[in-house]
Amino acid sequence: MSQTSNQKNNNLSTNHNQGNWWLILSVIALAMLPPFFIEGEYGGADGEAEEVISEIQPDYEPWFNAIFEPASGEIEGLLFVTQGVIGAGVIGYAIGLYKGRNQRNSELGMRKELTSSTPIETNPPNNKA
Repeated sequence: MSQTSNQKNNNLSTNHNQGNWWLILSVIALAMLPPFFIEGEYGGADGEAEEVISEIQPDYEPWFNAIFEPASGEIEGLLFVTQGVIGAGVIGYAIGLYKGRNQRNSELGMRKELTSSTPIETNPPNNKA
């Protein structure tokens, strides 16, 4: 006995949802597992650049000092993350804006095509001669 189309669609939907969950779990695992296996110190590029410069030219003095110095490393990290979130928000907004404009323009184009076609005459002319 064959399955109905609704049962087939439900099975496909269930398999699709399970595939999505496996994909999400694997992405989370790939993001969270490496720090447990990689040993080392996580540092910023500023500190490394300062060390290299002092090795190359020990008497080098910076041209200017920082305008704002965060009170701790945690606050510095918070400001860095906030900057990243704001940037991601701006990029996401721009992508959504342009996608919405394109979608609206394509819908308006379809409407213009439908309305600009030759209207159907409801009352044909009488050709009584």
